[in-house]
Amino acid sequence: MYRDPDPRFDSLGGHPVALRPLRVGMIGIGTVGAGTFRVLARNQALIAARAGRGIEVVVVAARNLARARTVVGPDVALIDDPMQVATHPEVDVLVEVAGGTGPARGWVLAAIAAGKHVVTANKALLAEHGGAIFAAARQHGVAVAYEGAVAVSIPIIKALREGLTANRIEWVAGIINGTTNFILSQMRDAGLDFAQALAQAQALGYAEANPAFDIEGIDAAHKLALLAANAFGMPVNFADVQVQGITTLRQLDVACAEQLGYRIKLLAVARRREGGIELRVQPALLPATHLMAQVNGSMNGILVQGDASGVTMYYGAGAGAEQTASAVIADLVDVARLDGTHAAQRVPHLGFQAHALHPLPVLQHAAVCTRHHLRVPVHSRQDMVAVGALLARQAVPVERLEWMADHPDEAHQVLVLTGEAPQGAIDLALHMLQALPEVAGPCVQWRVELLEG
Repeated sequence: MYRDPDPRFDSLGGHPVALRPLRVGMIGIGTVGAGTFRVLARNQALIAARAGRGIEVVVVAARNLARARTVVGPDVALIDDPMQVATHPEVDVLVEVAGGTGPARGWVLAAIAAGKHVVTANKALLAEHGGAIFAAARQHGVAVAYEGAVAVSIPIIKALREGLTANRIEWVAGIINGTTNFILSQMRDAGLDFAQALAQAQALGYAEANPAFDIEGIDAAHKLALLAANAFGMPVNFADVQVQGITTLRQLDVACAEQLGYRIKLLAVARRREGGIELRVQPALLPATHLMAQVNGSMNGILVQGDASGVTMYYGAGAGAEQTASAVIADLVDVARLDGTHAAQRVPHLGFQAHALHPLPVLQHAAVCTRHHLRVPVHSRQDMVAVGALLARQAVPVERLEWMADHPDEAHQVLVLTGEAPQGAIDLALHMLQALPEVAGPCVQWRVELLEG
């Protein structure tokens, strides 16, 4: 059967023909953009050897052109209008690293309409507008690559879409926000309260001046929406993610978890259940001996349970200019290799062919079933009996009930670990506990995750 010759080889013996460099237009030359430019320049020959062609930044859009010039040097065109980069006739692929969801959506869709591939590290953009962006890319036969949008240096999107493609994925769970992991690590290791640990994270550049997206769990939820889509073949739907941040955590909570043999991490969890998909971000207790409990500082860690592979773990930096650049450039190399490849033969944007993507039911908050940790303030040690009796009446499966060790601020706390129970049942039990005369203040509840294979 006749096949068109591959343009990468000549017709006389299959000798390689040099392809012209892949021409990149970049929007944003801040932390990630500058890191990407540096790594491309430093490892130019190595990257070309792997890609089969050079990769060159030819034009950059920046707000501060003078500052941008100090980064890109004299040979790269600089303009202050991002839309001109998105539609530039000399650009093959747009790299969008400016962030945000408003203007960025317009730039990306304009580039796609102009027949350009897109590489982005913008998880908020794809979590909120991914459906429209991926549909436009399919219509115009271009690729949208986004490894840098999730877990920075960890190639988790490639692992889900390619390395684990034979598997039915049962669950994905991860520490995927470096800022909150640094804060929680400092609360445990240095004994800081939340405000002190946040101030330290800001001083070191791990947290923004306005850290709300990180500490409220929104950043992790954006990433989880993308992970779930690739794991389960469902459309990206950020609105379905149940989100709880770490702002109400106290140093006391960290100390109580330690007493019980656990550590608190902000976990993003996507899990298949009989009634639907769990899709949630929340602080949770992990056994202190679990590998994920050893993911400290600004590092990220992700576990994936596949039916054939079993549990696989991925670990790497959760923040950093060149760490993110590593993922962005890996996407550029993939794009550089697409010459001569029909769109239908490429790795799908979400790991599943478009016709195979289907909405899946997402479990409501009350229906999510996990283990739980309760901290119940009481007036005296004798009040433990009343706490245990009420939980028994409410049919809450109690695995441990113990008295908190001496603490300088809080002398009277009952600590509870439950077996698996739906969140609705725990919420009702907490409501009943709060009405007991033996209870001396607000009860606190956190999920417990064992993350067993």
